[in-house]
Amino acid sequence: MTSGDIRELARDCGFELAGVAAAEPAADRGRFHEWTAAGYAGEMRYLTDRRAAVRDDPRNLLPSAKSIICAGKLYNTPPPSVREVTSGQAWISRYAWGDDYHDDLRRRLERLDALLREGAAVHFESRICVDTAPLLERSYARLAGLGWIGKNTCLINEPLGSWFFLGELLVSLAIKPDLPPPDRCGTCTRCIDACPTAAIVPAPAGYAIDSRLCISYFTIELRGAVPEELQPGMGQHVFGCDICQDVCPWNRRAPATGDPAYQPRHFAPPLEDLAEITEEQFREMFRGTPVTRARYSGFLRNVAIAMGNAGLPQFRAPLERLADSPDAGVAAHARAALRRLLTLTS
Repeated sequence: MTSGDIRELARDCGFELAGVAAAEPAADRGRFHEWTAAGYAGEMRYLTDRRAAVRDDPRNLLPSAKSIICAGKLYNTPPPSVREVTSGQAWISRYAWGDDYHDDLRRRLERLDALLREGAAVHFESRICVDTAPLLERSYARLAGLGWIGKNTCLINEPLGSWFFLGELLVSLAIKPDLPPPDRCGTCTRCIDACPTAAIVPAPAGYAIDSRLCISYFTIELRGAVPEELQPGMGQHVFGCDICQDVCPWNRRAPATGDPAYQPRHFAPPLEDLAEITEEQFREMFRGTPVTRARYSGFLRNVAIAMGNAGLPQFRAPLERLADSPDAGVAAHARAALRRLLTLTS
């Protein structure tokens, strides 16, 4: 079986990209350890605990692995970019507009695994990995020819851009690997220049994301307080960001998916409405989407920050209500947002 055969089977499973890498330590694995050693993981301890060393070798996940089948699923959808959101709207990262990708990718990879077993002449072992497994998936996707790792640290495919979810199928089959493509970022620095919190920083191997400055980290991963001096740079983002992908020239002609799983459920909802939702309404509104990862209190914290940044007088009353929240974190961020709002509207 060849990587070309794998690509055909992957297309049958709905993947737009697929390729094969060898199941051995990636040459650039040191970049991950440099990133964590610099403290760039912030409070994401699942990236720095005992699982950090597991990422060095995919055979820690499947001892018999010889090949890694890397697959990419397009999630880009037609609505406008973050730059076109009005001052009263909340921005939710494009990847979270539809269903949770973990379940969708796993189903597709299970189908790919089944098709491989139908076509393979020998028995083989396999393991599916989707995002949460300790695997350097962008490194292996690059080695499998799916794209290069850009300055914004996203995997970029030359004709299709970077709006992709990645998933992997580790197999004990020996399949000739693909070749990585050249880096085509060149001298472009649009992602670096556009980041409002300067989260894309120089690193020994090029560039890295300092999570401690990243809007996506603040709005999704961080459970504690967002540094007040960085809150203005968060704009109206309440879950994730997208700016560094949105300005990337390789995404200018990125195709859109018609897959119903990724069509927007709640595109750029009004901030005022979000400030009023109960915990039960939050769970119902975002059930089955990645947004629930922020948790209700974290989401309200993000909404408060966004309203303070929007500079609209009508946000004073909802912010005053949030400032009385029984959740100390929500209340503190709402008070800080009120101070910003009063400065902007005075």
